[in-house]
Amino acid sequence: MPDNSGADDQLDEDLSLKTEKKLDEPKMYRVFLHNDHYTTMDFVVEVLVKIFHMPAAKATQIMLDVHKKGIGICGVYTYDIAITKVTQVHQMAQARMFPLKCSYEEV
Repeated sequence: MPDNSGADDQLDEDLSLKTEKKLDEPKMYRVFLHNDHYTTMDFVVEVLVKIFHMPAAKATQIMLDVHKKGIGICGVYTYDIAITKVTQVHQMAQARMFPLKCSYEEV
């Protein structure tokens, strides 16, 4: 039987080179809530608790930021999660007849 150990070593080396490629980190996106004159503060807190899984105290603080500054950051997520959160906010607001606006931007 011929000695193929040299060929096996070359194959192992080729495979190790291929597996060492570095993956890029995914782009991240900030998700925002925007103030309006119709959406209640309680509903904004509810959105932050239910969709963004925040404790009530943190949700209240962000709601106050939205109210006072006109905008508040809900979190930073990958694209798929950010767009899902924005869609969920709009669906929940529409179901309750509030014009709450949610947006995202690349970090």
